[in-house]
Amino acid sequence: MLGTDFILDALAAEGLDHLFMVPGGLVDPFLPALGRQTALRPVVAAQEGGAAYMADGYARVSGNFGAALVIGGPGLGNTATALQAARADGSPVLLLSGEVATAVEGRGMFQDASAQTFDDVEVVRTLTRYSTSVDSPRNLPDLVRRALLEMRAPPGAPVHLSVPQDAQNGPVAVRHARIDPSALGRGAIALPAAQASLALVRGADGAPPVKVAVLAGHGVAAGGGADALRRFAEAWDIPVATTLRAKGVFPEDHPLSLGVFGYAGTHHARIALADAPPDLLLVLGSGFGVRDTMQGALGVTPGRTVVVDASPVTIGRHTDGLGVVADCRAYVEWLLDARAQYGAALESTRAARAQWLAAIRAQPRLQDPEHMRSDAQPIHPARVVADLRAALPRDGILFVDSGAHRAFAGHYWTAYEPGTYVSATNLGPMGWAIPAAIGGACARPQRKVAVITGDGCMHMHGLEVATAARYGVPVVFVVVNNAALGNVWLRAHTEGTVPDALTSLPDLDWAGFARSVGALGVTVREPAALAGAFARALVATQPTVIDVKADKRCATPVADWVAASAAWSYHE
Repeated sequence: MLGTDFILDALAAEGLDHLFMVPGGLVDPFLPALGRQTALRPVVAAQEGGAAYMADGYARVSGNFGAALVIGGPGLGNTATALQAARADGSPVLLLSGEVATAVEGRGMFQDASAQTFDDVEVVRTLTRYSTSVDSPRNLPDLVRRALLEMRAPPGAPVHLSVPQDAQNGPVAVRHARIDPSALGRGAIALPAAQASLALVRGADGAPPVKVAVLAGHGVAAGGGADALRRFAEAWDIPVATTLRAKGVFPEDHPLSLGVFGYAGTHHARIALADAPPDLLLVLGSGFGVRDTMQGALGVTPGRTVVVDASPVTIGRHTDGLGVVADCRAYVEWLLDARAQYGAALESTRAARAQWLAAIRAQPRLQDPEHMRSDAQPIHPARVVADLRAALPRDGILFVDSGAHRAFAGHYWTAYEPGTYVSATNLGPMGWAIPAAIGGACARPQRKVAVITGDGCMHMHGLEVATAARYGVPVVFVVVNNAALGNVWLRAHTEGTVPDALTSLPDLDWAGFARSVGALGVTVREPAALAGAFARALVATQPTVIDVKADKRCATPVADWVAASAAWSYHE
C-alpha cells in the first residue's frame, strides 16, 4: 500500500471515524487515498486552525484522540494556537502536515517548509510532545506508532508528523497493528505511596479525620474514574469539589457536590477547601494551575493532603503533601478495595462529617443567583446560561469559549456527567469552542451539542459555522453578543474613552451571517424568547446560531476568585 493508505488505515485501526483537514498541494496524495477507504469521514474546515480545534474537540468528547491533516508551512503555522491549547489541557491530537519530497528540500519549491528552510518540525516542537519528519516510507510505520504512543501516554498531548510527498506516495509493506491500551500506562499505581496514604485516611495522629473532602481534577475524567469516585464518596459521605476543567466529573446536583473550586467556583467549594482547610484533602488529577488552586488559596498541607496524579513532575512541583504517582481511577478503585484498612475510621466520623457538610450547604452556593431569572434588557448572561441549561438534555454536551461568558457558564451551569462540560481552560484561546464543538458533535452524533461563545470569538473562528452547515452537524451556537470584548472591556472601560473604544465591537447580525452560510439564524432580544429559541434549535437537523443581545455591563460571578487574587503574593 502507499504511505497515505497506511496512515489512514492506522487511524481507522485506532478507532477514529473522522479526519479534519484543509486540502492543499502538499497533501494532494491523501485526496485519492481518502476515496479508497470508507472508515474515515473527511471534514474540510475553513482554516487549518479550525481543523486542529475540531480534532481537539473530537478527542475531548470521544475519549480517543483526534487527527488533523494540513499542508506544511502556512497551513501548519495556522495550527500553532490549537496545538498550544491541546498541550495546555492534555488533549491528545495527531497533527499530520504535508511537505515537499525529501529530494527537493531547500531547492526553491513552492511552500517548502522542510528542515532546509523554515523547518516545520522545529516550529512546533515546543508546542507538542513529539514532532518529527518521516525521512523514508520504510520508517513510516515505526514513526506513526511512536507518535501514537507519545500522544496517548498520560497525560495526553499533541504530536506532529511531517510527511514528505515521497513518504506519502512510497510503498509500505506492512499494516498497522492497533496499540494495546495496556501499553499506554493507564491503571498504573505506585503501591508503596498508595499504602502510605492510608495512614492519613485513618488519621495520622490517631484521631480519624472528620472534615474529609476531595478535589477532583481532569485526571479523574481522563482515566474514566468518575464512577469509582462517586462510589467512594457515597460510601462515607465525603463531599467532592472539582476543578473547572473537570466540571461534571461528579454530578453537581448530587447531595455531596461542592461544585467547582477556583475560577468561577461556588461558595460551597471555597468554604470547604479554603476558608478552613479540611482534616484530610484528597487531590485527584489536578494540574495545580492558579485557577485550580484559586491563586494558592487551596492549602496543600503536609500530613493532611494526599495528591494523586499520573505525572510525578506535577506532584513534585506543586505539593509538600503526600504524593501518589498513579492513574486516578486505579487509585480510587484501590482505595475501595482496601476499605477494610480504613473503613472503620471514616465510619466513626460519618455523622460529624454530615453535620459539617450540612452547615456548608446551609449557606448560599452561588453568587447572585437571582441573575438567572433576570428579565433585564439587554439580556443578562446568567439568564442565557440558566435557560440553555433547562433546554439542553441532561447528557447534552456544552462547549464553552473564552470571555466573560466563560465565568457565567462556569458558575451557573449545572453539569451532571463527565465530558458534558468542555472548555479550553488553561490557555483559553478565543473562538476555540466553535470548531471544537463541531469535532465533539462528530464524535458523539447521538448527543445534543451546544456552544456558549461571544461575538469576539465569532470574529475569530465564526466562519467554521459554515463547516457545520456544509456537513449537516447540528450544533447550537449561542452567541452572547454584548458588542464588546467582554472581560477586557470590563477592565478597560474604566480607564477612559480610548480603552473603552478599543475593547468595543460593532453589533453585527450573527443570525444573518448564519443564514448566509447555510445555517439557521435566530436573534433574541427579550429573555422570554430564549426558551423557545433553544427548543427550536435543539430539534433542528442543521446548525443554528442564536444571536443573543446581551448586556456587557454585567459583572462576572468571580467574587471569591477576586478576593483570593487580592490576597495572593508570589513571595508568600
